[in-house]
Amino acid sequence: MKTPLKLALFTFTLSGVILQANAENNDRDWLLESIPQSWDYQSAYTQKLPTEDAWWKTFGDSTLDSLINMAEKENYNLSAALARIEMAKKTLDVAKSAYFPTIDLSAGWSKGQSSGATGPVVTKSSSYDYFSLGASMQWEIDLFGKITQNVKANKAAYNATRAEYEGVMVSLAANVAKAYINLRTYQNEIQVANSHLEEQEKVLKIVEARFHAGLASMLEVSQSRTVVASTKASIPSLEAMIESTINSIGLLIAKYPEEINSWLSSPAPMPNVVYGANLGVPADLLRRRPDILQAEYQLAQYAAQVGIAKKDFLPTLSLTGSIGTQSHDAKNLFGDHSMYWEVSPTLSWTLFDGLARNYKTAEAKAALEAAVDSYNYTVMNAVIEVSNATTTFKSTMKAIELTEDVITNSKESLDLAIDRYKKGLSPFNNVVDAQISYLTNQDSKITAQGKALTAVVNLYEALGGGWNTSALPGGQ
Repeated sequence: MKTPLKLALFTFTLSGVILQANAENNDRDWLLESIPQSWDYQSAYTQKLPTEDAWWKTFGDSTLDSLINMAEKENYNLSAALARIEMAKKTLDVAKSAYFPTIDLSAGWSKGQSSGATGPVVTKSSSYDYFSLGASMQWEIDLFGKITQNVKANKAAYNATRAEYEGVMVSLAANVAKAYINLRTYQNEIQVANSHLEEQEKVLKIVEARFHAGLASMLEVSQSRTVVASTKASIPSLEAMIESTINSIGLLIAKYPEEINSWLSSPAPMPNVVYGANLGVPADLLRRRPDILQAEYQLAQYAAQVGIAKKDFLPTLSLTGSIGTQSHDAKNLFGDHSMYWEVSPTLSWTLFDGLARNYKTAEAKAALEAAVDSYNYTVMNAVIEVSNATTTFKSTMKAIELTEDVITNSKESLDLAIDRYKKGLSPFNNVVDAQISYLTNQDSKITAQGKALTAVVNLYEALGGGWNTSALPGGQ
């Protein structure tokens, strides 16, 4: 049952900006008021970084563990996301540097001549020749918090890139896991097909022997051959899907197919389906999803940019100064009369700029509103993804349970049909039907196992990684 849950948007000072913007936009509903408080599974959640929680190890497959470890080290998208974090960090450092003055040092020698004919009376030109050594300073004082607001915006952008990196890592691990599950699913389907093919060829020999003995018709031989040919025909497409899936895994771990083909082409059992996963799926878990964290930080960035735009309407206080020495002879550079200095505090205030600042503020507010819509969409998408994953997991687990009985009955039906056919008590059509049904049901089970595994991966991905109850207040 879904119950309303109020969402706190941020734990930082963004709320005041959003409330003000809300008032200025005719009480527009900025955030969705409710999301499902919990889904069907029991509460159990904490979060770690994607590389630390290692949720994929719950499947107990060492090959999968190795593949994800390789992807973490080699994947190009992950490396690019890491580089974007470093870029954002440097941008933040640049913004912080505005708190400090800029100091320049200069040294030089000047020689020249000034004109004597620039005034109403022509005089003799004069020449000059001197050494100089000095320093100058420029400093914008953060009187009204414009620099601080800019730092906040860049810090939010930096945190957004960190959340993006975590999102890429979660998605990468999930994609590797899903590709690996698909690979093992196809390989197991081929094994089932080959196993059935052996049995079908045995039945074909029986039918051909009965035909030569005059106990069976050519129609029965043709039907048996059709079943064998049909099973053989299904194998090449599975082999093609295996090759394609290995290529996909290679791309995710930055390896060419020939480097991993011999390693992955050998069939292996499918990973264990996590039956007793105790998957806690309360709404609070959505707050730790990397894409929601990224959307929150981007929202904070745009809110800070609204503040920056508003600061442009306020004066700017800056301080400039210079100090140094000048002397014709270098030995007198530090003499009593060679020193010069200047200090110039300046308060500047733009009174009119053709409404450029108004438009800039309106643009920042529009960007903030778009970011709020993006945040709302991200939250809603998270709810749907989690709901779909839990529903799929439950339905496929039920299908696996039911298919077990169907497979058992199908095997019994096939054995009885073959036995009765040998005794001449049943037509060969019953054998054909039983053969096809048995193969189809075993394929269905493997497909359901693959879907169940994929649903678990989707659920981990939808919740941003693994979790447990131990870190919760009162957790067991």
